[in-house]
Amino acid sequence: MAASSETPNRASSRSAARLAAVQALYQMDMTGIDLTDVVAEFEAHRLGQEVEGDQYCAAEAKFFRDLTEGVVREQRQLDPMIDQQLAEGWRLNRVDSILRAVLRSGAFELFMREDVPARVVITEYVDIAHAFFGEDEPKVVNGILDRLAHKARAGEFARSGAGNG
Repeated sequence: MAASSETPNRASSRSAARLAAVQALYQMDMTGIDLTDVVAEFEAHRLGQEVEGDQYCAAEAKFFRDLTEGVVREQRQLDPMIDQQLAEGWRLNRVDSILRAVLRSGAFELFMREDVPARVVITEYVDIAHAFFGEDEPKVVNGILDRLAHKARAGEFARSGAGNG
């Protein structure tokens, strides 16, 4: 695999942006807060700030905004693709809210942010799932995003050999 051109600081600021985007999407889902308001709140009070004794990592604000706004903008296109990957009889609206936010954000990156390698997207969102859940949900995230990645970016996987195992 080729070395990443991202520096460690940029990579960690993008990881923080992904986590913040998932949290913002979750907050919107749970409270009904408007996209503009949640983005403004996170940029002013959370990204790189201390909140209730926890120091939030500096996040790449532009990347955070792109993820959050992009998921909301593309949700009607993304949700059916995610639905098709869920176990038979399950629908995305039945999935835990934070898991739904992880899957939507990961799917958005896979389909709309081709500048980020698919394997990076999968790894990042599996790590986020581990921050919130035990064993099962990160496996679900891995499986669903892997299948979506193979559909969205088959060429990336063909170039590097069989599978990503």
